[in-house]
Amino acid sequence: MTDKPRVLFVCVHNAGRSQMAAGWLRHLAGDRIEVLSAGSEPAGQINPVAMEAMREVGIDITAEQPKKLEYATAQASEVIITMGCGDACPVFPGKRYEDWKLDDPAGQGIEAVRPIRDEIRDRVRGLVTELLPALPSL
Repeated sequence: MTDKPRVLFVCVHNAGRSQMAAGWLRHLAGDRIEVLSAGSEPAGQINPVAMEAMREVGIDITAEQPKKLEYATAQASEVIITMGCGDACPVFPGKRYEDWKLDDPAGQGIEAVRPIRDEIRDRVRGLVTELLPALPSL
């Protein structure tokens, strides 16, 4: 356990929604929250349209790679958020679990991905406010 909250975003392929959520959380919280993302069946690369959508708002996620969800990673996280993609996570007592029902950006064009990106931003802002309540509003 660390001295700062650790948040794990999980999606099956860890290529779109979970990567955008992790990018937003790193951008909005800086180093005040430890950010992880993973998937049960990671893709070979991040969705290029998700990368483009994030680049449009000044967030670069091109260095990230889809990662396999490991039991130890989930166990070490205080907050585990799935992206509405039906992914299953190990259940640990005392963890906070959320499932964010979000449209899948896979196979979508940039016009369809922008609203998903923006909804993720809004949810991440709320999460930051909850985890770091002493900070000024974002």
